[in-house]
Amino acid sequence: MNEEAVTEIISRKPELKAAKAKLESMQPGNYCIHQSWGFGQIKDYDAADKKLVIDFEDKQGHRMDPGFCVGTMQVLKPDHLLVRKELEPAAVEDLVSNKPTELIVELLKQYQNFAASTAEIESVLARVIGPIKYKKWWTATKKLLNKDPRISVPARKTGMYVLREEPVTLEEEIIEDYNATQSAKRRVVLAEKLLETAGDHLEELRDQLGLILHTLATAVRESNQLTSAEKLKGAWIRNDFARLLDVNVEDFEPSVVQILSDIQGLDALIDELPTNQQGRALKAIKASHPADWKEICFNLLKNSSGKFTTDCINFLIENGFGDEIKETLIRWQTEQNLKEPVLLWIVKNRHSKKYADLIQDMIQPRLLNSIFFAIDYEALQSSSARRIPLADILSEDRDLIPDLLGTADSETAKDLANNLLLNQGFEELTKKSLLARFIKLFPTVQSLLESDETQQSQGLMVSKESYEKAVSELEDLVQKKIPENSKAIAEARELGDLKENSEYKMAKQDQQVLMSRRNLLEADLQKAQITDFTSATTSNAGIGSVVTLNDEDGNEVTYTILGAWDSDPANQIISYQTPLGKSLLGKTVGDEVVLKIEDTESKLTVASIARYVDLVKS
Repeated sequence: MNEEAVTEIISRKPELKAAKAKLESMQPGNYCIHQSWGFGQIKDYDAADKKLVIDFEDKQGHRMDPGFCVGTMQVLKPDHLLVRKELEPAAVEDLVSNKPTELIVELLKQYQNFAASTAEIESVLARVIGPIKYKKWWTATKKLLNKDPRISVPARKTGMYVLREEPVTLEEEIIEDYNATQSAKRRVVLAEKLLETAGDHLEELRDQLGLILHTLATAVRESNQLTSAEKLKGAWIRNDFARLLDVNVEDFEPSVVQILSDIQGLDALIDELPTNQQGRALKAIKASHPADWKEICFNLLKNSSGKFTTDCINFLIENGFGDEIKETLIRWQTEQNLKEPVLLWIVKNRHSKKYADLIQDMIQPRLLNSIFFAIDYEALQSSSARRIPLADILSEDRDLIPDLLGTADSETAKDLANNLLLNQGFEELTKKSLLARFIKLFPTVQSLLESDETQQSQGLMVSKESYEKAVSELEDLVQKKIPENSKAIAEARELGDLKENSEYKMAKQDQQVLMSRRNLLEADLQKAQITDFTSATTSNAGIGSVVTLNDEDGNEVTYTILGAWDSDPANQIISYQTPLGKSLLGKTVGDEVVLKIEDTESKLTVASIARYVDLVKS
């Protein structure tokens, strides 16, 4: 489009006079981005039709009015990344693969004032790298940009990436960001970053670090924004800065001891701390509670999970309490207080030489019973299809069941297999797979499996409330969770090599859990028979009965027998399918019930039988 054509367009539309330079840039051969049609190249200008001819990615030879394009199309400079991708694909690919920060520098040079928003950058990256692949690349590159002195990285997504006129050191950038914010939380985060490198530049930064120490100490002391965990973390950083600058930490408040004074809140505080700082918290607790720190640490161990379980064990061992750990774990097992995460730690470390003295004696059938109890409890606490790690490892570790059954007799194995069949933490196919491992060691368990298959074909008695809850969960799976997972799999597949693609593997694992849960719900709902428990009588125990029992010492306990999905152990409500529920069915007043758990037998006598529906009405 020559000067004459531009003049003619402006004469027809005088309001375009201010856009003369843009019109003049619409020359054949130049590349462009249109807000609707995307990336393209101007091929020609038809003077007779007064239209530009543009080849877009999905529409070749598209004809457009130059005046209309002024507000909807950007003509790209020859050194723009998208243009270079067309003309120098190898050079751009080298930037993408080997020089990611250089690519961002080149990109920022294209913008006015060398500044661009996250949205603007991502829009170009999606075209240069690909709409799916760029996300992983951009996540990794942002970490590199934080260390690049040429680029100012925004603290928030709404901020701008800026190419500096002169590079600054990482420490200078952190100090600049620290002084620019009034947020106590943000100051703690930035101070921690600065602490990692400040020691190498102590003399040149001493005055600025002193000011930061003062303001950080004020934030920890006075801010209401900080949680207890954040306040503890801030106090640690404050103290580390003080030691770096030879300042007496005793002058600061609150001290670490004061922050950790609330024993009741320590569980929540530990959970909120980063995993790499939880071990440090144990040392601080010992210093803060010299009289009862050991008891506190054992209580934290009891409720611990993940890496913190190992931290607790190691800390107690270092302080000479190895034998007490062993005794405590066995006591918790006896009391059925071994929680799922601690059990998970035990089975994962059962072959560890370091912990052999602590847990070797626990690797026996009784531990498998504790595992089943914990899995069943976790399943009852959640109506969703969330994974239970302890159940996963029982399925995935093919040596675990043989290891735990190594000292079992056939009757114990059969009891444990029956507990597995009644467990609500496994889907049916997984149960059969695990039972196959029982049967390989104890062939008599096969009869239990055949009996269970016969019983399953007879249907499930369930309450209306539990039925509706199961229907609601199935609808949520089919309409929301499974479609979302399918989308996640498709997106993850685009990221490349599936063997090394963690996003794809996780999405596929989630798919297996979701599909298994759906299949189980569909099968169970087909067999379900809703009952209102009105058919129960007071002459013998059945589904819908409230049974009171007396043990040999005269102690009284009451159980309510309800539907297959109505178990609530905390309130003494049991499913008719549980071992206890089965043993009570058909019993009358005066009958004895023998409960066998491992090698221990308890004799109970039925004292009375009432109807659940009568008690609810009253």
